[in-house]
Amino acid sequence: MEQSDKEAADEPDRMPLNAGGAGYGSVARSGVSGRVGDSESGPLLIPETEPEPFQQWRPMTKDELQVAAGGPGWRKVRRYLVLLFWLTWMAMLATSIAIVMLSPRPVATPLKWWQKSLFYQLQAEGSGGVNALCEQLPYLRSLGIRALILEGLFDKKASPLNLNATGERFGTLPQILHVLAESNKADLKVVFNVCGVDLLGAQGVAGDAGDTSNLTAHHALRFWLEQGVAGFAICDTDAAYSEKTLLEWKGVFKEFSSEDEERIVVVKQTGDILPPLKNSSQRNVTLVDMVMRSILPTSQHLLSPEEVADAIETHLQTREEDIWPSWTVGGNASHDLKKLLLVLMMTLPGSPAVQYDEDIDPRQNVSLKVGSSHGDANKPSATRTEQEKKKAVALFTSLSHSRAREEALQFGSFTFLPFNTSTNSSSSSNSTLPSPSSPPILAFLRSWGCVQFLVLLNVGPEVHSLDPAWAPSLPKAGVFVTNTRLDRLGSTTLDTLEVRPREAIVIKLFETGSYS
Repeated sequence: MEQSDKEAADEPDRMPLNAGGAGYGSVARSGVSGRVGDSESGPLLIPETEPEPFQQWRPMTKDELQVAAGGPGWRKVRRYLVLLFWLTWMAMLATSIAIVMLSPRPVATPLKWWQKSLFYQLQAEGSGGVNALCEQLPYLRSLGIRALILEGLFDKKASPLNLNATGERFGTLPQILHVLAESNKADLKVVFNVCGVDLLGAQGVAGDAGDTSNLTAHHALRFWLEQGVAGFAICDTDAAYSEKTLLEWKGVFKEFSSEDEERIVVVKQTGDILPPLKNSSQRNVTLVDMVMRSILPTSQHLLSPEEVADAIETHLQTREEDIWPSWTVGGNASHDLKKLLLVLMMTLPGSPAVQYDEDIDPRQNVSLKVGSSHGDANKPSATRTEQEKKKAVALFTSLSHSRAREEALQFGSFTFLPFNTSTNSSSSSNSTLPSPSSPPILAFLRSWGCVQFLVLLNVGPEVHSLDPAWAPSLPKAGVFVTNTRLDRLGSTTLDTLEVRPREAIVIKLFETGSYS
């Protein structure tokens, strides 16, 4: 005890390490407490948290995927995606409709039935011809023909519309009425060609075979209109071609006309220009519905390629907007040029009036022919093969159906194209150097909206290729619609196109990489 007290006295200044909470030896706010018990039991270093063991990625099994896909989270995501899809689709549809509605587009011109029709001119000789014609009416309708122009119905030396004085070559009154009835069944309209008949002479018209009462010309018109005749065709040299007569006719026609069954007056132009109406103080367009014009001048000999080219170019460069034309060949040309002229008639603005063609007649032993004064020009050729006749029918059908379904060929705008051409004399082993008078390619464009049809006509005997510098505003690519040889199919480029002798080509143009 004494020793202990002595040791304490020998160390008076020594202080305990744990004296006081804030004394020397204490570590404030540390993980080691200042108390002896705590300092001895607490660790000197705080150990780090050991990382969790690494789990290697592996794809989900089919069962796990089905469980996860059916969860509420995925169902919510799918609902949002479906909603986003339909909203986007509706926005695109609304934008497309707005673009279509706001884009400028051409206004379709309402056409009368004769402005949309393909006319077919013919006359039948005797009762056999009338019966054969009635049998062929459905076939003619299948070719795209919509109206007939019957010629030689009335004897020009007798009373004009005397029902007992019908033309001896065509048939009797019952036969004519039978043709009208059968035409109505075949949905074909009939126009009577009374060109050259003295319509203003003595009007001895009989209402039936036993009636001899005298009736006026108006009563005769009413009789035929009641039978379903769609109209009458006269010449510009007839006495009936006058304002007074046509006004009277129009008054009668109104009684039998409706919106779809309007009766018409057709005037056949015999000269280069249509003469003004006799005693007329008004424009003749109000009295004449359609003017029938010949592309070629009347000639007893075969016209040369130069004459044909000049006649075509004259008509292409001369247009009258206030007269609805009806085109016919008229003159005498070679067989190859007639096929070219058929393509021209079918693609020009107006209503084509095709003359009787033996190549599209399925029965060659019947007496059907065109009423024409060209004599041998329209006689059937004994050298025509069946293959050539089939091609003629195919060309006719292709043109008529294309014209019926294409708005650009019905009422589209017309543009004459004076193309620069070059002659390719190496394309044929028999070709020679072009002559200075060789006809160039004649071409025109029919347009409606974004649809364009290019018609190329090579009347001359040489092969022509188009100059790459011509018509830079036109598309360079297109697809063949038809041609006179019926051997061009598929797409083409105008820069590489060669037009063969006596060939006509119809091409539907489109921009490269798109189809209009």
